[in-house]
Amino acid sequence: MDDAAISIVTPTFRRPLEIAALFENLCRQTLRPDELIVVDGAPGTESETEHAVRAAAASAPFRCRYIRQEGGTAVQRNTGIEAATGSFVALIDDDIRLEPDYFEQVIALFREDGERKIGGIAGYISNQFLDPATSPRWRWYRRLHLFSTYEPGRYDYATGYPINRYLQPPHDGVRPIDFMGSNCAVWRREVFEDGTRFHNFFSGYGVLEDAHFALRAGRKWKLVECGRARCTHLHAPGGRVNAKEVAYKTAVNYRFVFMDLVPHRTWKQELRFWTVQFVDLFRTFAYAVRNRTRDEWFTVAGKALGIIDALRLSPPPATEPAASKRTAA
Repeated sequence: MDDAAISIVTPTFRRPLEIAALFENLCRQTLRPDELIVVDGAPGTESETEHAVRAAAASAPFRCRYIRQEGGTAVQRNTGIEAATGSFVALIDDDIRLEPDYFEQVIALFREDGERKIGGIAGYISNQFLDPATSPRWRWYRRLHLFSTYEPGRYDYATGYPINRYLQPPHDGVRPIDFMGSNCAVWRREVFEDGTRFHNFFSGYGVLEDAHFALRAGRKWKLVECGRARCTHLHAPGGRVNAKEVAYKTAVNYRFVFMDLVPHRTWKQELRFWTVQFVDLFRTFAYAVRNRTRDEWFTVAGKALGIIDALRLSPPPATEPAASKRTAA
């Protein structure tokens, strides 16, 4: 096996145009991947995405595989990881566009790691910087002293809250992080060899499943952000769910992650976790009153329902990977 062979795993759902554009983007890499595995979550037997993969594969300078797998992005990524053969597994979303030297920068950093302590590297998404000085949400978080850390990419174990990685200004260096998304992450194959996978709790539309995976992997491996490896996120509208479901999962999924990572919590940790949740509920309610849009009220309803269900959520059992049964084509 080539020690720099890269397997790309891309979950998708009814986004054939984005898949075609991703192929073009990957072909422009100065260090090309060894294979691309597209895991399609669309139901049924016919798929425009499959046709797009077949058409692109005819001229692609790397191997292409199409797999159909429903169940949400966590299950889809697990399916792709199982099928991957490269020394590195890159989790790249279909609406991410990499700079031409993205993989060259990432693999160079892995090679500099002579002690092989780095397990995962995240690139820098250049069009998602969120300036905390101009964000009303983050200004209020600081005024209320909600978190024990405000360093982007760190997990605040005092409150069970991941500090948004996009608060980090653009940079050309390498910095340690506790978690990363799975839209532009590259992992050593060894990270998965002990059975570490995305947890089966995260079914359907994904919220925080990537941070949970990274935090668990980070118990054994060092995770870093490489500012030189840059990309952009197009935020494709297709295949997304409504605001109510997303808001619901920002309560339930955050609670699951906190309970799983910190099984023995103090009353202060519990108080701070619920304080953040209720502050966010109040914030979304205030936005809905001011803006009076349907999506804002859906967000309020989803957050309230999520808090109710999170209060009743049982402690998770021993962490398990998401089970999958795939159909390859």
